[in-house]
Amino acid sequence: MIGAAGENVGVVSTQEAMRMAAEADLDLVEVAAAADPPVCRIMDFGKFLYERTRKEREARRAQTKIEVKEIRLRPKTNVHHRSFKVRDARKWLEDGNKVKVRIRFRGREIDYVDLALTDLKEVAEELADIAIVEQAPAMEGRSVLLVLAPSKQQQQKKK
Repeated sequence: MIGAAGENVGVVSTQEAMRMAAEADLDLVEVAAAADPPVCRIMDFGKFLYERTRKEREARRAQTKIEVKEIRLRPKTNVHHRSFKVRDARKWLEDGNKVKVRIRFRGREIDYVDLALTDLKEVAEELADIAIVEQAPAMEGRSVLLVLAPSKQQQQKKK
């Protein structure tokens, strides 16, 4: 058993441990049930639960949240306008976000999927120095989608 101040009391009977916890006006909590003999501790259980939830909340807050940004293009988007979008994607990747590049088709444009695939390959090549292709170009309804993620080297530079 471990006492209220954190000192090792030793092996005591269950009744004796409960009496000591009642005297200290605290709770008797079983810490390690699998040990032989089981390890118990005298503590304020409500305070313990509160501190544990507070630590979990702090850990959740400290986690990095990766956002997914999206660029929308069309098969008829010219190189000049695409360069503006690629510049934005570069900035987002440098910030550590993932980027979806989507080429949407309208009407009969869907017959020219090969043009969209070449556009996506060019975008991936332009961003190859800071990004890796997480999801290869694939049809999704009436659009083709490519997902880029920051490369490991880029993430280390950011840190």
